[in-house]
Amino acid sequence: MAAPSFTLASGPVPGAMPPRPRQWQSQLIQLLRRRLERQDPGGQDVLIHAGPGAGKTLGALLGYQALAADGRLQRFVVFTHRSSIASQWRQAAGRLGLELRDWDPGTPLAPAGEGPGHWQGLLLTYQAASRNQAVLQEQLGGAGLGAWLAIADEVHHLGLDPEEPEASAWGQTFSSLTAGANLRLGLTGTPFRADNLSFCSARRIEVEEAGERVELIAPDLSVEPRQLIAAGDVRPLEFRFQDGWIDHGRQEGTNPELERSPLSAEIRESWRARNLRRAIRLGDGSSIALRVLLNARKRLEMVRRHHPGAGGIVIARDIAHARRLSHLLVEEGDQVLLVHSQDPEAASRLAEFQNGGADWLVSIDMASEGFDAPRLRVVAYLTTVVTRSRFVQAITRAVRMDGERSQLESVPRHPSYVFAPADPLLMQYARSWSISEPYLLRSRPGVAETADPQGWGRAPGLPLEAMAEGAGELIRLRGPQLPNFLLHP
Repeated sequence: MAAPSFTLASGPVPGAMPPRPRQWQSQLIQLLRRRLERQDPGGQDVLIHAGPGAGKTLGALLGYQALAADGRLQRFVVFTHRSSIASQWRQAAGRLGLELRDWDPGTPLAPAGEGPGHWQGLLLTYQAASRNQAVLQEQLGGAGLGAWLAIADEVHHLGLDPEEPEASAWGQTFSSLTAGANLRLGLTGTPFRADNLSFCSARRIEVEEAGERVELIAPDLSVEPRQLIAAGDVRPLEFRFQDGWIDHGRQEGTNPELERSPLSAEIRESWRARNLRRAIRLGDGSSIALRVLLNARKRLEMVRRHHPGAGGIVIARDIAHARRLSHLLVEEGDQVLLVHSQDPEAASRLAEFQNGGADWLVSIDMASEGFDAPRLRVVAYLTTVVTRSRFVQAITRAVRMDGERSQLESVPRHPSYVFAPADPLLMQYARSWSISEPYLLRSRPGVAETADPQGWGRAPGLPLEAMAEGAGELIRLRGPQLPNFLLHP
């Protein structure tokens, strides 16, 4: 039975050996060493693209630790886009014996090697950095930190727009504050943006695409999800798309004014978007949303036969929609936690779910980037957001492994499951979620991802299965094809 490529213990164990780096993390350490030797402008920037569950947090800290042991670095500063991710960084630092402190604007920074505890790292959000830029500029710009490493978590949030600096304030702030860093390490699981902007730590290379000169964002190191799946580091995903007909209009007397559109085969973009808005409604006559939710619930029951602590997540459109979905699950006898941005207890509810406190987590946009819950095995995607980045971030919450399960399952790991309406764009993203696609910057304004940049109205080769009633059959999409020796251990 294969073990993951490094120990996945949840916390530090006295006297235990430190975690063994994965292959890509060892490559990262060597890459950082080489970059420290470069003196050319921009040589201090490193961009890492690694899928969820790859170990980006631990990899960055292992990189710092190795360079600190070489005497090349003294301190590191971690910038994150959400304060809810802070605990994940603290836990990873604790496993390595590193002290990572929350930055306090009222507390002066002690010089490297001085002060209580001889701390190594500071932690703050992009928003806090923007609000306190003057104080930070003075503290980070001095010589007190010694040689230091700046780490940008989910760095694609740090957009750079030279024409509108105010529109990309986080990116401008980070660039200014870290100009004196010896190294700047950008970490991302989705190295692209819907607004066609570049972002911090990104190296741009000019290439030719379909006869047009464009710029390509080129990560210095890329780890694809399919590589992690093959290694047993993360779970594969299987998709269940609910197909059917969507009826628009109304019927009065004997003169019907209905227009019927096939969900998975609609080629008109405006109709595709309108179909999805109807399909996620629990009360719509197609019953597609209801089928999605109930099928997801049945699948979770099946998964729990061999993974008793497994849980599911429902991604909703808005708070009112999330409440209706929650009520339906409660009526079926499930324990449900509802989280949204207006809930002051959202962080504690997320932690409760991570610790096994409910069957389902219903969320709008609180459980995407950085949310780590290895017990999550089923995703019900019932929102109108169809950008590739948001979809991939949501579904990959269900790929993570923990140490206990890794000892019980062979490779390839047992799959997690995604249920959603059969929207053509979502099916297109499902086919390529495990493959790294290039992020091209074009001279003209970027086309929104919802406009179907590939020019496909539907995913090729997908049959339309519709019955007399609104809901049709499930369209099943499996994960990446794995080598035969992995499929037949």
